[in-house]
Amino acid sequence: MSQPNQDKVIVIAGGGTGGHVYPALAIASAIKAQNKNARIHFVGTEKGIESRLVPQSGYELHCLPVAGLKNTSVVSRVKALLLIPVAVFKSVTLLLKLRPAAVLGVGGYASGPFVMAASLTGFKTAVWEPNAAPGLTNRILGRFVRRAYVVFEHAAKAFGGKNVTLVGMPVRKGIVPHSRPGHQTLRVLVFGGSQGARGINTVVSDAVVRGGAWLNGVEVVHQTGRHDFEAIKEKYKNAPPNVSVHAYLDDMDKRYQWADVVICRAGASTVAELAAAQKCAVLIPFPFAADQHQQKNAESLVAKNAAQMVLQQDFTVERFIAILEAFKAEPSKIAVYERNIAQFHKPEAAEFIAQQLLD
Repeated sequence: MSQPNQDKVIVIAGGGTGGHVYPALAIASAIKAQNKNARIHFVGTEKGIESRLVPQSGYELHCLPVAGLKNTSVVSRVKALLLIPVAVFKSVTLLLKLRPAAVLGVGGYASGPFVMAASLTGFKTAVWEPNAAPGLTNRILGRFVRRAYVVFEHAAKAFGGKNVTLVGMPVRKGIVPHSRPGHQTLRVLVFGGSQGARGINTVVSDAVVRGGAWLNGVEVVHQTGRHDFEAIKEKYKNAPPNVSVHAYLDDMDKRYQWADVVICRAGASTVAELAAAQKCAVLIPFPFAADQHQQKNAESLVAKNAAQMVLQQDFTVERFIAILEAFKAEPSKIAVYERNIAQFHKPEAAEFIAQQLLD
């Protein structure tokens, strides 16, 4: 049902968090690099981070009225179910208007109804699964789409006999390994993804407020997310100058280059960026992630001695300080993690997926 004689239209559906949107934008950029006449449209929601990032990147965003079904109240679940027929109807209307050559689902609320509608109406469809444990949306869509792209080998099992291709994680341009210049301090980058991570924010800020010898010879850059920023900024009003706090970091390529150790969640996009930048990481998986996919992502790295993992329930002020003191005492461990995490980076993932979609 595509239109071969016109400039190809590619639709990328999904979003919600940076873990879905940043790789999707990397794929879109790769499509334009291979076919400057390709027209790329995004399908998402008004509440997701795509509502800000997609228009900023110069692409058109179409929003669907969808909401989550998991980890919500009964009332919210009923409302979400009632929205599905409306979302499907709007999806079919948009598909008939755009008539895309291919539709790619990248996970998130909008991906489900749109990719399902595209598949059932005869358009070429594919899903991209960034996690070791595929989410509910992609597990369902896997029965209908023609092709699946996965980042972790473990995820391929969820798609059965489908045409499954193991690819890397598309990452933002500029995130590449850099040799660490000699410096006397241990540089620690703390962040919790695009929305922040309260569990990490609380422990790290409590450690800074407590103070002590662990802060000697340490520099901390702490990205909190917008929800916790004002509260953490207030806690840090008497913090030493070697600790800085930010609501959001727009220059992650430079931040990775600066850091010796990264304390963060274990979302697939974050893991991919850590691998691309070859960074020593201590991963604190989000305990309420669907199907524990963040913990499984982290376990994949731990199995290769490519990162440390601390479960949220075990991440305390004392444990955080002990981790940094251990790196200060034995900095050679940092190089081991940097070397081992590199094997998880597969370059040109975005270019490969783009070529597949265009073909």
